[in-house]
Amino acid sequence: MPTAPGEVRVARALLSVSDKRGIVDFARGLADLGVELVSTGGTAAALTEAGLPVRAIDDFTGFPEMMDGRVKTLHPKLYAGLLAVRDNPAHLDAAAANGIEWVDLVCVNLYPFERTAATRGVSEGEVIENIDIGGPTMIRAAAKNHAYAAVVTNPEAYDAVLEELRDTGGTLSMPTREALAAAAFALTARYDTAISRWFAEKDEDFPPLFIRAYEKVTDLSYGENPHQRAAYYQQVGARSSLMSMVRQHHGKQLSFNNLLDLESARAMVRDFEVPACAIVKHNNPCGVALGATGLQAYQGAFKCDPMSAFGGVIALNREVDEELATALHQQFIEVLFAPGYTEAALAVLSQKQNIRILQDDERRLPALGEPVVRQVLGGLLVQDADAVRDDREAMEVVTQRHPTEEEWGDLLFAWRVAKHVKSNAIVLTKGLATVGIGAGQMSRVDSVRLSIEKAQSPLAGTALASDAFFPFADGPELAIQAGVTAVVQPGGSVRDDEVVAAADAAGISMVLTRRRHFRH
Repeated sequence: MPTAPGEVRVARALLSVSDKRGIVDFARGLADLGVELVSTGGTAAALTEAGLPVRAIDDFTGFPEMMDGRVKTLHPKLYAGLLAVRDNPAHLDAAAANGIEWVDLVCVNLYPFERTAATRGVSEGEVIENIDIGGPTMIRAAAKNHAYAAVVTNPEAYDAVLEELRDTGGTLSMPTREALAAAAFALTARYDTAISRWFAEKDEDFPPLFIRAYEKVTDLSYGENPHQRAAYYQQVGARSSLMSMVRQHHGKQLSFNNLLDLESARAMVRDFEVPACAIVKHNNPCGVALGATGLQAYQGAFKCDPMSAFGGVIALNREVDEELATALHQQFIEVLFAPGYTEAALAVLSQKQNIRILQDDERRLPALGEPVVRQVLGGLLVQDADAVRDDREAMEVVTQRHPTEEEWGDLLFAWRVAKHVKSNAIVLTKGLATVGIGAGQMSRVDSVRLSIEKAQSPLAGTALASDAFFPFADGPELAIQAGVTAVVQPGGSVRDDEVVAAADAAGISMVLTRRRHFRH
């Protein structure tokens, strides 16, 4: 008899799952409603062991499972039972003529391709064996024909589906069917994305088709401004992400701008093995320092620009103890990020209602080959991550005067910080702490001027890092007048000779790295 869309009573269900969480309870709930259970392989074995009546897939199709399970559901009798439009007389006549049995609900999830492909040391053959064929085909067929064949792909949905079936006498509403179909197509899209990416990137870093999938982690209160909506998505299959293994101990919901600044602050302190602190505002550091302790690092970073540090994002690479927490408590902080907190520290910091206290439990490093992606109108810009660490041995002293060992320490520190500052970037350092930062200026000499103006202490004996070459000698000359005695920069200007000559005339040292670090 014809059946209207959404009016199908679930009388037969096909269950075939790789992830068997909750499947026995779900199947038992269906059986209690009088639903016939059809199943395959390992799923059928699990249900039979639980004492449930199960009809094998080969009994349903009249065709045996074969080839190590590669062929078991790929049969026209199954797909006719899934794809028939049940109020179409021609479809009903074809079904009757060919002995087609309806399949009213499909419960399927897929071989763990992503997990297998990410396993260290796994062979290509094993990865390929974890490419599911029948599963996605069943899912897509049922999702396409969701008005007549419901599809369930997520164990978290089992209870809600059973509850609705019980409440309605065995039917599922069209809104429920559509929601399940949407989730099903999202699953197969994610799955195919992972497979396509694995093949594409096996031998090519920049493949013809750049494919990624992202899943929503949370809605955000708003975007960069209150009138903009926003959400945070995490890349599917990424080794780690901005918020992976991050716990929030205290404070209100994170904002769009919080996450942008956290990305920068976290990357900075990850660059150092010794205790380090970075304070970030508007995606630029307003203070970075190293120290013997986390407290010393924080004090050095805060001293660089106390006014700008107000309301900043602070990241540390050491546990926060009570003494450090007491110092931090004196300031207004939007987000505090550290690998741990003592109970006493949390008690101190939690006195302020709005401070967001985040604990970093992530010990994995980001995958080195993962590219950086920027969205532009209608497309993406994709590049290698700027993960290079320039060693002292590869740098060239081009002045008569060589840096002292103390200056070398500040130069290398300044150079590492400059990579995280928006171009044009100038970083002044002394004692392994920034003392002045000029960021994001259209003219490099203006960045020099700004870094000097921002300095809170005398600049005699400071080191300077420039993320790109000086096009003229005016920038170094301005820094020299302020007290800079050592400069590190990439070089490469047609006027390099003039720039070096200015340094020699002033008796300061200059080091060339031959590599720039723009950050736009």
